[in-house]
Amino acid sequence: MLEIWGRRSSSNVQALMWCVQELGLEYVRHDAGFIYGVTDTDAFAAMNPNRTVPVLRDDGGTPLWETGAILRYLAGRYGSSPFWPCEPVERAQVDKWAEWAKINVAMGFTGPVFWRVVRTPEHERNQMEINEAVGRFHATLKIAEKRLQTSEWIAGAEFTLADIQMGHVLYRYFDIEIDRPDWSVLRRYFDRLMGRAAYREHVAIPYEELRGSLPR
Repeated sequence: MLEIWGRRSSSNVQALMWCVQELGLEYVRHDAGFIYGVTDTDAFAAMNPNRTVPVLRDDGGTPLWETGAILRYLAGRYGSSPFWPCEPVERAQVDKWAEWAKINVAMGFTGPVFWRVVRTPEHERNQMEINEAVGRFHATLKIAEKRLQTSEWIAGAEFTLADIQMGHVLYRYFDIEIDRPDWSVLRRYFDRLMGRAAYREHVAIPYEELRGSLPR
């Protein structure tokens, strides 16, 4: 049994929960972070001194934190090829796109764009900064658009761990009020993600509690 700490409205928690359901794992999740507290307790700090979510314990084992590390742990222990291949060269291709998506897509969207457009109170928003951040993010998405012209999924012909790192921010990206290019290929990719029950259950969910409330 997995024990998970983190609120449903956290994009990192959403990535973890999406992975958990794709792998068919049993879990119990505790709301933590933001308005739910818990992360400010000594007990939580003993698990994760950074006081961030998600945190995972598998069958009462050592706590794990950092989303990418947790996802790889779950994929390595409970997954199989092609989700996370055993063969080193094939796995490296998945890891390459997973790392790219985490650093460039997820981090390029969540703080620079989503926080400024949704989580910053309207009277404090700087439209010039938003436009610049969106422009930088769209330059990154051009790479994904080109890649997906010749690949069904971001790392290859099959759904993999890299798609979780890539896709967990796309629901919010396509939902928030910004100008977007006509991403014909990326949009079809997003539609395929929306066709997955685990994505709809854990990622394509409301984020109203975050509006106008700076991260803390």
